[in-house]
Amino acid sequence: MQLSDLFTAQMREIPPPMWGPGDSNGPSRIALAFGDADPTMLPHEDLIGAVAEVLSSDLDGALNYGPTYPGLVRVAAERLRRQGIGATEQNTLICYGSTQIIGLLPQVLIAPGDTIIVEAPTFLGAVMQFRRSGARLVGVPVDAEGMDVGALETTLAALRAEGVRPKIIYTIPTFQNPTGATMPLGRRLRLLELAIAYGVLVVEDDAYNDLRFRGDAVPPIAALDTQGWVIHLRTFSKIFAPGVRLGWACGPQALIDRLAMCKVEGGSGPLMTRVVAQFAQDGRLDAHIAELRARYSEKCDLMLAAIAREIPEATTVRPDGGFFVWLRLPPGVSATALVPVAAQHGVDVLAGPRCYADSSGDEYVRLAFSYTPETQISAGIARLGAAIHSLM
Repeated sequence: MQLSDLFTAQMREIPPPMWGPGDSNGPSRIALAFGDADPTMLPHEDLIGAVAEVLSSDLDGALNYGPTYPGLVRVAAERLRRQGIGATEQNTLICYGSTQIIGLLPQVLIAPGDTIIVEAPTFLGAVMQFRRSGARLVGVPVDAEGMDVGALETTLAALRAEGVRPKIIYTIPTFQNPTGATMPLGRRLRLLELAIAYGVLVVEDDAYNDLRFRGDAVPPIAALDTQGWVIHLRTFSKIFAPGVRLGWACGPQALIDRLAMCKVEGGSGPLMTRVVAQFAQDGRLDAHIAELRARYSEKCDLMLAAIAREIPEATTVRPDGGFFVWLRLPPGVSATALVPVAAQHGVDVLAGPRCYADSSGDEYVRLAFSYTPETQISAGIARLGAAIHSLM
């Protein structure tokens, strides 16, 4: 007998977790697989100052047991109201990164066998969380303008014919992870119409919304919703620092209340919620976001230029923001076969199948430009090109 015999069937089948650049073996490996923040852009001095200000003014509240700091709830709600979302301090919930909400939603909505519609491809963390709930995942294709709403309508109709009412439509409409695509306004409106008509909750994961490099902003789906069918997710990981582990959700009050009940640890860090709220004062957060946009735009352009130079046989779609470039490999090259070969050449990339609920997408890899220094991006793409050409 083995300890693993005690694991549930679901946990035995789940692949091992994948983490960030720290997994690379050896200092010579160039990490292009994971969307970590640029460490040179972390607000070191301002963060030290914010911590000092919090500890000098509210030591007891910051370091004792206590709830989430209400000031951060106000900051989060105000950021959403600027974009037309009806956020209040009551229907906004602070959490340990927006991924915590993705993990809590199934506790409120999903029983084993229930159906969740996801984009194909999509955020691999969401796929893992939804699988753990025992849900049936149904993929809807993504193109250069995000989720194909025509395919979504066909999928919803087919499921209704089977007697199935999906519980969730999970979408990343702005700078989609992994493709970088942004859904235009018309598609957003149609997606919302379909969700209302079929009675399905839209989970709008908007982690990269603030990191737009070019083009005009598109209203969030939550800003278009007047009937309470959208829950909107945001995070401080991309605009402040991933290590603070803070995000937030805004949605229908009954759903937010139940998510809060499932958040059994209660508040989200009295110290860190105060620190982030302190940092966000006096326009510091917005100024920092402007600097991030400029830096990530430069790194994205550098990566795209390197791909065009080193791997002209591959194709990409130029993202208008976010952290990723979605690369379609030359014909006949498998992402699954490429990853270990690329590692041998000294570069780490993420195979496309990790981003699909059905493990398809072997013709793609996801490349992250966010973490890697500018001086290593071109070298990393050159190494990737050598690995691809060795397989062609």
